[in-house]
This record gives sequence, C-alpha cells and structure tokens, in this order.
Amino acid sequence: MQSYRDHDATGLAALVRSGDVTPEELLAAARARAAEVNPRLNAIVRDVDPGALPAPTGPEPEGGRPFAGVPFLLKDLGQDVAGLPTSGGSRALKEHPAAETATVVQRWLDAGLVVFGKTNSPEFGAKGITEPHAFGPTRNPWGTDHTPGGSSGGSAAAVAAGIVPCAAASDGGGSIRIPASACGLFGLKASRGLLPSGPARGESLGGTGVDGVVSRSVRDTAAMLDVLAGPSDVSPYLPGGLPADGFAAGLDEAPGRLRIGMAWRSSINPDPHPESRAAVQRAADLLGDLGHEVAEVPMPVDDAKLAQDFLTTWFAHCAVSVDEARRLTGAGEDAFEPDTRVMAALGRATTATDFIRAVEGRHEHVRRLAAFHAEHDLLLTPTTATPPPRIGAFDLPAPVALLQKALLTARGGGLLRFTPIVQQMIDQNLGWVPYTQLANLTGRPAMSVPLHRTADGLPIGAQLVGRLGDDALLLRLARQLEQAAPWDAVRAMA
Repeated sequence: MQSYRDHDATGLAALVRSGDVTPEELLAAARARAAEVNPRLNAIVRDVDPGALPAPTGPEPEGGRPFAGVPFLLKDLGQDVAGLPTSGGSRALKEHPAAETATVVQRWLDAGLVVFGKTNSPEFGAKGITEPHAFGPTRNPWGTDHTPGGSSGGSAAAVAAGIVPCAAASDGGGSIRIPASACGLFGLKASRGLLPSGPARGESLGGTGVDGVVSRSVRDTAAMLDVLAGPSDVSPYLPGGLPADGFAAGLDEAPGRLRIGMAWRSSINPDPHPESRAAVQRAADLLGDLGHEVAEVPMPVDDAKLAQDFLTTWFAHCAVSVDEARRLTGAGEDAFEPDTRVMAALGRATTATDFIRAVEGRHEHVRRLAAFHAEHDLLLTPTTATPPPRIGAFDLPAPVALLQKALLTARGGGLLRFTPIVQQMIDQNLGWVPYTQLANLTGRPAMSVPLHRTADGLPIGAQLVGRLGDDALLLRLARQLEQAAPWDAVRAMA
C-alpha cells in the first residue's frame, strides 16, 4: 500500500509497462485504500465495475496506452458513462442512467485508465463546497472537520488521501482550483476550447466550464492534458496552443524570466484571511527566488461586476439543469435542495436582456485582462480568500431558511431578489472564493499551486492566470515551482 501511494499516475503506468506490477494489483491497492479511508471522507459515492465500461476505441497507439492499468475515478457530474447514473449530486438524478458516454470519459478509457468509482459533488456543481443532501458531505483528508472545497471535492479528497494519484474533475467557476487549494494538490483549468465537451453539447456552461483533473504531480496533469486535448466532432472551436510534441514532453523547458503581477484585494472580500495572504506571498517569494519579476498591482478587472455577470448566467443555467432533471425523471420541486431551488428561481426570474447583458459583459472583462497581460505575463492571486471552511459553515441560519422555504412555497422567485437570502448566498458561496471565476468568464488558463499550509496544517493554494493558450507556459512554471518546493513530500493522514 505504501509503495502504491508513493507513485503518481505516470509512475504507476511505467510500472505496468515494465511488468513490475499488474493492473489487477493496482486496482486491489486502490480499493483497499478506499475501504480504509472512504468511510471517513465520503469521497467516492458510487462504485463502478471496470468490466462494465465501454471498451477503448481505435487502434492502440504505438508504445501502448499511456495510462494502461492505472486506477481512476470519475466525477459524478457531467462525466457520463452510458447506462450508469450520473447524479450531479442530486437526489432527482441519483438512479437515472446516462444515455451516452461523455467524450472526455471515452478519451480517459482510451488512455487505458481503470475507472472503479465516481466521486461526490454538490448538487449541479453549484457550490465551492461538497455537501450534497443526496450523499452527505465529503471531508478534507487534512482535517476532517473541514471541506475539501468543490465542486470537485470528492475527487480532490480521494487524491489527497491516496486512493488514486489523479482523478477526474471539472471547473465552471473554480471547481478544479478550489479543491486543489483546499487539499494540497495541483489543479489546472485549461484554456477555453482546448479540451472537448460533448457529445450532448459542444461546450459546457456557455463556454465557461471545462473538464480536467486534480493531481499530486504536474507531470500527471500535463500527461492528462495530452490525453484530452483536441476537438471532437461537435466542438465549436479549433483550439490553439497545442505543443507539437505534447504538454508533458516540454515540462522541463525553462519558462524564461516572467513578469508577474500580484493582486489580493477583492471587492467581494477586501480583507482576505492572513493565511490567504501568506499563501500568495509565499508564492511571490518563491517566484522571485527563481528569477521572476513580481510586483503588486490592483485587481485588473472589475471583480464585483464580474461576480454579478457570473452569477446571472450561473442562476439561469441552474434553472435549466433543474428543469431538465424534472423532464428526465418526473421529479417534483422538493427533490432538489432549497438552495438549488432558490438559484433556479432566480434564474427563471432573469430576463433575456439581463442574461445577454451578462454574457456580453465577458468581453469587457477579457479586454481588461488583455490590457493587464500586455504588461505582465501572469496574474498571481490567492486561490481562495480563506483556508478551507468547516463542514456546515454555510448552512443558512434557521430564520433565513424559514423565509427561504416560505418564498419557495409561494413561488416568489421574483421576490427572492429583494431578500437577504440572495446576498447571504453570494457572501457565502463567493466570499471565500472570489478569485477563480475570472478565468472561467474570460476563458483564460489558470492553475492553483499548493505551496502553503496554515498553522493548523490545512493547505491553501496560490493561483496564476495566463493569456489564452498559455497552458504550456503555466505547466512549465508549475514544474519549476514543484522542483523548488516539492509539495508531495508531506501526505494527508486521513
């Protein structure tokens, strides 16, 4: 078991190729570790029989499938396997089988990964914590009273606890980077259009969402990007930024001397936790030691307006998700969590012009970020404004919950906008994660690097945002940071 946990996914794949270990032995080790820690963490919410999954498609590449025999977990949100349920963290969809296998899932299977489970997610991925009513909360391996973040919290907890070295994730507002920060992992949100969606739709969340992984090593994320990158038949864009030899091959190339602007003051949370500021300062100091130029700058975008635009479109997408789940299953409104119903009600109360105005607002955020990138190669921020909150910290107070219930019963979606419920949801859901939505709305690549731990031993990351197509640059810089301050030397004890 210890030997299994000492290897990343790339290392395990090499052991399989050399014949030093069999896929069956690796799967047994992964399942044994899951049996040991998952009852405490609740990271895996659905077991999967690898033999029941679709077979790899196409001929085997020269040199074999890059991750043949390596245990892997899917996120139980959007990463469909035909015939198996994808709950999206919702009671309404808990047993509803998916009609098709997602493109990214098929590419993971084509790479030889052995999927044996699906991981926990908040309902429809709508929160930066993972506490769905359908399955209960996932707990952080570094401190089980705390959240592992979300929405890829189950995957991050599984990787941090050593069940698998790398797991599937997705990011529509920070859902790779937030749990990577909370669990001491590396997480990259790729540039818009680089990775496929589908086959049901050409892009996720109007282009703001992207699949990916959370991992312990930069080389695993780079190799997984090589597995996933490139369009599918339904992709709306032809991606750029694809290195000729792949992302993993160029990892050890020096990124050059970079100009990095550091910003930590957010309009949503103007006074981030001291540990958050320590995390970004730790990254700035290390970058300076490596020869990069780091200077403090104002936040380059109007992040209060960006949050408003983000939430306007997010609430509308939530309404569509609820309506679609009801259409597929016949579920009633009470099958969904109260917070989800509030978000859906707000989405239905949004006018078409307000929605379009929010979508068009992205162009202003892109222009402001582009102006910043004309002078700086990268933007450095905290990944989160606080360390990982405690489980249950965002539960609504009883009086507010009663008001919420009354308005939902009365179908007062329009009235919800004028109550303290909405502001409380915004403060709670974005107050501790005000930095990550920027990369989603602008389509830029961003990563969280795990360079800091709090006095209580909880991880907290630093985020770097690049220009469109700068994924390879981010990975090379992450590799440089990883070599200078190896973050996998200390493991979660859960």
